[in-house]
Amino acid sequence: MPVDLSPLIAATTWWLTRAFPAGGGALTAAVAEAQARQAVTVAAWLRYPTAMDAALVIMAGPGGSARLDRITGVHGDGVAGIEDGAWRSWVDEVVASWAVHLLASPQGARDAVDAVGNCEHASAGTAEFRRLTAPSAHDFAASALLRHPDLVQPIACLHRAELLDRLRLPDPR
Repeated sequence: MPVDLSPLIAATTWWLTRAFPAGGGALTAAVAEAQARQAVTVAAWLRYPTAMDAALVIMAGPGGSARLDRITGVHGDGVAGIEDGAWRSWVDEVVASWAVHLLASPQGARDAVDAVGNCEHASAGTAEFRRLTAPSAHDFAASALLRHPDLVQPIACLHRAELLDRLRLPDPR
């Protein structure tokens, strides 16, 4: 049985939606969060493909958002109900980097979803990644900042080479 990566996925999704917020109300924010969660889930499954990998990161901790916060200028966002930003310690920098790369690259997202199709985590149940791999016009509008290549580039480039290596793809640059 795969180890539950949900704390890492939730915190990294939360960070992404704070760093690159959606405009336009609660529905738009929910659609953007769904896309971020799908991208983070795929990235986490790529990064920690086995139960052993997942168990080790859950035991040791993913490292936190400090570097990401410095790069984006997202420091202590003052979200009510989130004490001391303790959730930030569960943010995984590599997973966040890979997730924004997948959001900004539809073909990269499809390649990544194909790559995780047979991993231990995917075998635990069916997963739907349509908002990531085949986004609608509403999906694009809701996640305009998350999907904007120029805005996410400082985060996406942090670990792009590792992602492309994991997917065994050439670097398009």
